[in-house]
Amino acid sequence: MHDLRSASNIVCMVLLSASAKGHDYFSIQVVDDATGRGVPLVELKTVNSIRSYTDSAGIVAFSEPGFMNQTVFFHVKSHGYEYPKDGFGYRGARLKITPGGGVALKIKRINIAERLYRLTGAGIYRDSVLVGKPFPTRQPVLNGQIFGSDSVVNTVYNGKIHWFWGDTNRPSYPLGNFHVPGAVSQLPGEGGLDPEVGVNLEYFVDDNGFAKPTAKMPGKGPTWINGLVTLEGDDGRERLFATYVKVEAPLTIYERGLAEFNDDTKQFDKLVEFDMRSPSFPGGHPFKHKNGGVEYVYFAAPFPLSRVRATPDDLRDLSKYEAYTCLQKGFLRRI
Repeated sequence: MHDLRSASNIVCMVLLSASAKGHDYFSIQVVDDATGRGVPLVELKTVNSIRSYTDSAGIVAFSEPGFMNQTVFFHVKSHGYEYPKDGFGYRGARLKITPGGGVALKIKRINIAERLYRLTGAGIYRDSVLVGKPFPTRQPVLNGQIFGSDSVVNTVYNGKIHWFWGDTNRPSYPLGNFHVPGAVSQLPGEGGLDPEVGVNLEYFVDDNGFAKPTAKMPGKGPTWINGLVTLEGDDGRERLFATYVKVEAPLTIYERGLAEFNDDTKQFDKLVEFDMRSPSFPGGHPFKHKNGGVEYVYFAAPFPLSRVRATPDDLRDLSKYEAYTCLQKGFLRRI
């Protein structure tokens, strides 16, 4: 199945590249003036407010009727980056638009972090495909039928990176997956891409090809997860755990619990429901650390204010958790 999928991806890339040959698009690539790397999410706006946005390679494939073989001014704008001003204070460039032509514009990065690429959503390398430029990932325009997802948690489990997101949109209807889509990717050096280049995500999908729910817990409303952590059981086997919450309008959490990932079904199974009155829960972004020769899981949200011994049994028992508090013992009250 893996070989067939790989072959299908290769055929897809060949077809996409072939379809772009002989294109009439004008290619505009915006690059970091220090690194020469394409900058995603740069807005190019014409005088009459037609807006285009660069893909993850920093490319816009421009083709507007009436604009070809014309000189067109584009305002150039992007958060964390700055294009130089002209004599009237406009930050932009005048370009001669020709079918099949192209140009590169240099932009200065003023943000500390460099924007590299998008991981999820549609059209990640859309414009690169349209102008026949290479792209690094197997699914450059649509993967798992996902238009966009809420925030992500991930961890290494059984030699692969496991990724899980929040509420996710799809092409076929405004309501999508509200019970945690998931995917895996290979580690860099073990079949995965260098993270500087990109990530090849393999989604867990349903019969229609859309990213399926991986944490559909009983009860009304969406399911969200965090606190993703891999622990070793008594038998030495890795086990993957997550804290789940059930949410009702207006975004009120009414249930918390612990779930474990099932390798056969590619879904989380409910293990235990926590007492909502408890002063401490697992959650946030965990990390493991030894203190006094004992390995603990620390839960950071964003600061690591609680911990528990790094065993599956301790993880599910809230009485084993330790947490910092400014209150004296016995003074804690449910709010």
